[in-house]
Amino acid sequence: MPNRSIAVFDLGGVLIDWNPRYLYRKLFAGDAAAMEHFLATVCTSSWNAQQDAGRPFAEACASLKLEHPGHADLIDAWIQRQEEMVTGPIPGTVDILAELRAHAVPLYALSNWSAETFPISLKRFDFLQWFQGILLSGEVRLLKPDPRIFQLFFQTHAIDPAHAIYIDDLKPNIEAAAAFGMHGILFTNPPALRAELVSLGLLHL
Repeated sequence: MPNRSIAVFDLGGVLIDWNPRYLYRKLFAGDAAAMEHFLATVCTSSWNAQQDAGRPFAEACASLKLEHPGHADLIDAWIQRQEEMVTGPIPGTVDILAELRAHAVPLYALSNWSAETFPISLKRFDFLQWFQGILLSGEVRLLKPDPRIFQLFFQTHAIDPAHAIYIDDLKPNIEAAAAFGMHGILFTNPPALRAELVSLGLLHL
C-alpha cells in the first residue's frame, strides 16, 4: 500500500453542519410537511447544485420566482439568510483536523460549494484557514463526482492521488476519488473516521 500522507476533506456534512432545514423549519413555523414539499418542489437540491456549479444566486432566485411567484420571500431567504442554514462545525471532525494539523499532515479541501456563499463560512470558521489549498466547485464550475474536478484539483495543488486520502459523506464522490487512486473514506461519524485514520497511520491512539 502506498504511503498515505495527504488528507483531503469535503466540507459540508463532514466539517460543517449545513442543512437548509435549519432555516426553513423557522420559516414554516414547524410545519414539517409543508417545508419538505417546498424543498422537494421549489428550492430543490438540484436547483441549489446549479449555484454550487457557478450560477449566481440573483439569477437563480429570479428565474425560480417566475415559476413560483407565491414563494418569492421563501426563495429569497435561501441567499439572504444563508448563514442560518449552518449550525456550526461538526466538533469531532474539527478535532481530528486539528490533530492532523498538529502532526504536520498536509491538509486540503475539495467541496461542492457556491463561490458566492463560501466567504460567509470562511469568515466564520477559523479552521478553514488550516488548509494549504481549497478548491470549490463554484469557482471552477465543475461538480463532484465529475472526474474533471478531481483532475483539476490534482493539477492545481500538485497532488499525487496515490499518496492522498479523501473524506466525503457522499458515496459517489468517494467512488470518483478512488477511481484516481485516492484512498476514499465515506464519512459517517467522527469516531469511525478516527479509527480509519489510525489504521492508515495518519493518527495514533
